Amino acid sequence: MSATSETQSSSFDSIKWIVAIALLAAAVLGNYYYGETVSVLYRAIAVVLLVAVAGIVAGMTGKGRRFRSFAKESRTEVRRVVWPSRQEATQTTIIVVIATAVVALILWGMDAILVRVVGFFTGLEF
Repeated sequence: MSATSETQSSSFDSIKWIVAIALLAAAVLGNYYYGETVSVLYRAIAVVLLVAVAGIVAGMTGKGRRFRSFAKESRTEVRRVVWPSRQEATQTTIIVVIATAVVALILWGMDAILVRVVGFFTGLEF
């Protein structure tokens, strides 16, 4: 790419980001301004449409295109993951719960011992 096309792209990207932010601000302010006079259904539809249009405008920027590419690659990677079976997930969960309970009991016992030791040395009984 040449320097002029990159400069044009970045200046247009700035304008696109300003438009996207303006659309989001219009959604928030419009929802607030028309809160008492317009039905919640119509306000919700307007907010959803404005957010969708802002997302489309932001998606046409350089960063938006890179984000879409990243999202597609992430989706492909998630499909490649070997997910555990229900039995494996259940067994792992049980192991984690048991280990947590054991560590909690050990810490509770150590705390009780330390309270007694500190109470003995300070003369304060808890």
